[in-house]
Amino acid sequence: MGRQKVVWIALLALLMVAVLAIGCDGATGTDEEFVFGVVLVGPFNDHGWSEAHFAGAQYAEEKLGNARMIYLDKVNAADRPNTTLEQVVDDMINDGAQMIFTTSDDFAADTDVVAAKYPDIPFVHISGDHAKTGEAPGNVANYMGQMEYGKAIAGCAAALKTETGTIGYLGPLVNEETRRLAASVYLGARQCYETYRGGNPDDLRFVVTWIGFWFNIPGVTLDPTDVANDMFNAGADVVVSGIDTTEAIVVAGQRADRGENVWAIPYDYEGACSIKPEICLGVPYFNWGPAYVRYLEAAMSGKFEQGWEWEAPYWDDINDRDRSAVGFVQGDGLTEAEAASLDEYIGKLSKGEIKLWVGPLNLQDGSTYLADGEEASPDQIWYLPQLLEGMEGASN
Repeated sequence: MGRQKVVWIALLALLMVAVLAIGCDGATGTDEEFVFGVVLVGPFNDHGWSEAHFAGAQYAEEKLGNARMIYLDKVNAADRPNTTLEQVVDDMINDGAQMIFTTSDDFAADTDVVAAKYPDIPFVHISGDHAKTGEAPGNVANYMGQMEYGKAIAGCAAALKTETGTIGYLGPLVNEETRRLAASVYLGARQCYETYRGGNPDDLRFVVTWIGFWFNIPGVTLDPTDVANDMFNAGADVVVSGIDTTEAIVVAGQRADRGENVWAIPYDYEGACSIKPEICLGVPYFNWGPAYVRYLEAAMSGKFEQGWEWEAPYWDDINDRDRSAVGFVQGDGLTEAEAASLDEYIGKLSKGEIKLWVGPLNLQDGSTYLADGEEASPDQIWYLPQLLEGMEGASN
């Protein structure tokens, strides 16, 4: 082989190595593993709020390929009394986390404090509004799905099924979020009781009991098992859950096994009806995965920005796992006719033919909330100061 040919082969080899090196360097920003931390207030397998977040993070791992979750669950005063959010985040960042999701209203203030400690780490706090109000550092964003629609659908399902005319609502602690969600169930129930049952919505009883936290803490909260039983004993035949865990459907299932005609609507997690399918009327659930993907992609590309997002369902298909923040799975407890009515109600909501937050509506103390024909602003809904007139239970 001639010397000139050998030189050209050597140069060509060097050129190929250079091209490969450039290609590898260029891929570093997109192919390198990106670690994100998820802080869960309850068990990762609670069949409720925390499991929905865990599933959403797993969805993001699958969709992105190069993102890896690290998590700690049961971060609450009962399960981990000596553990602070700061300690959890410190550990996650030491383990390589480049972004943090804090997934409870209970973490609102502490998220701001810890985020200020790590100004180069993006934080997403779920359900809060400190990015909106200006209380949060610039590296904190807030996100929430518009579960008000899912809750209204749940209220409709309850109204379609009740024979006693009494619906129980198993509530967590009392704040603006939980008031507006309970009120959404009530509004949906009234609309469907009148439209599809031909009843007077003022005759429908809607009883709210708050247990004091998002799930049972023995010795601190009311026991949700006892509360659900009390609701059924007092005449409710449908209990709608607003807490993170599954006591409503568990209790309803136990009573149904004894021959009672009772029903339940769990919350948060798409698969919650599986606990007792035959008495489940459906479940309004959060689909966190698409939002996790968006926030992770923004962080990975250096485009993360502070913002407050309150995302509506994807109305073309509220159960689209790739697009809808909020969904509703109909349960086996609905008859074919009831399921058809519920589908019609969802269709009317999606087209704006039915509106939830339009007057006349009064607050629980009788003061005017919305005048006749007045439609609520987003802030009026988000910061609902009381339960609505006609709802039974404490507003504060």
